[in-house]
Amino acid sequence: MLWSGTYLRPPGALSEKQLKARCVSCGQCAAVCNFRAVEMTPDGLFGPETPKIYARKNPCRLCMRCSDICPTDALRKVEQDNARMGMAVIDTRRCVDYQERSNTICWTCFNICPLRGRAIILKYGYAPVITDQCQGCGVCAFVCLVSAVTIVPERMR
Repeated sequence: MLWSGTYLRPPGALSEKQLKARCVSCGQCAAVCNFRAVEMTPDGLFGPETPKIYARKNPCRLCMRCSDICPTDALRKVEQDNARMGMAVIDTRRCVDYQERSNTICWTCFNICPLRGRAIILKYGYAPVITDQCQGCGVCAFVCLVSAVTIVPERMR
């Protein structure tokens, strides 16, 4: 399962159908994003531009500014714990923390997670595990040096 080329919707996004009906392509969500994670890109060849986040390129940092500014509530105002952009998945065959013969401890995904200790925990004190608290922001996938983490967008779950 590889979702690396797939986009995420920003925090608080309505369902695809509702978001496309409400979004007026104003771009305020992209403009307010200090990290430039939110991009306005077309839906299809001639579709309207709607907000998208490409986690492998530039993940969301869960600052929640985009959902606070949306004038049409296509992005609802939500807290970090309810962003629900997707879910991270760790490929334990690739993750160095799961390799028996590896003398390396990485924890990069754990250390960078905005919801560290809740969305990602360390099983046995060394192996990262994604919990149901994961909001799918993509930061862990972005920093993983061996591409062991992918994000499944909420609309594909």
